[in-house]
Amino acid sequence: MHQRKSKKILIYFFLLIIVGSINNISINNFKIEKIKNINVLGLDNIDKKNLLKDLNSLNLKNIFFLNANSIKNIIEINPLIERYEIIKKYPNSLNIKIKKTKFLAKINHNGENFLIGNNGKLSKKNYFKEDLPYIFGKPQIKDFLDFKKVLDRSNIKYEDLKSLFYFESKRWDIRFKKNILIKLPKDIKKETLNVILTFLENKNFKNLVILDARIKNQMIIVNE
Repeated sequence: MHQRKSKKILIYFFLLIIVGSINNISINNFKIEKIKNINVLGLDNIDKKNLLKDLNSLNLKNIFFLNANSIKNIIEINPLIERYEIIKKYPNSLNIKIKKTKFLAKINHNGENFLIGNNGKLSKKNYFKEDLPYIFGKPQIKDFLDFKKVLDRSNIKYEDLKSLFYFESKRWDIRFKKNILIKLPKDIKKETLNVILTFLENKNFKNLVILDARIKNQMIIVNE
C-alpha cells in the first residue's frame, strides 16, 4: 500500500514538473497519451484475441489514471486464467502475464459438456481434444477438487483414470482405463487408495473387474 502511494506521488510530481516548467511547450497542447498497446502473454492466439477484444471494449484512457478493477473483472471471469499479473509500461503500454489453468476433467452441466479447470471454473475450450476422465453425476466443483487432492496425495496416478462417478451421498467411484471399477467409501483417505493400488498391482488379481472398498477393513473382489 505504501509503495502504491509512493508511485502515485512520483507520477503527480512528474506531471507537476512538466506542466509547471518554464519552456516553449504550450500547456494547452500538453496531452497524456492513451494506452496504445496491450500485450497478453501466456495464451494462444485465438484466446489472446478474445481477451484483447474484451479489454479494448473498456476504452481505456491513459496509463496514469487507469481503472485497474475494470481490467481485473474481465480477466478474473475468464475460465482459462488461473493467475495473472498486470505490468504498466510507461508511457502507453500494458503487459498482462497469464498462467493458463490446467484442465482436470470433463463434465456435463445443464445439458452441455465442459472442462473443469484447476481454477475451479468451467470452460468449453477444446472439449473434444482433451484426454481427461469424465465425471458422471452432479458434484459441486469444490467437491471434485477436494477429492482430486486426496487422489494426488495417494500413489494412484490420476492420468490412469477413465471416469469418476459422484453420488448424492458425496461418495465417489472411479474407473481405470483398464476398465477396473473401484467402489470407494464416503470418507476416503490416501491410505485406503494406496491399499487399493496394491490389490490392482497384485498378479493374483489380474482378472479383477470390480473392487468394492466401501466397508471398512474389507475388500470385496469381483473377477471376470
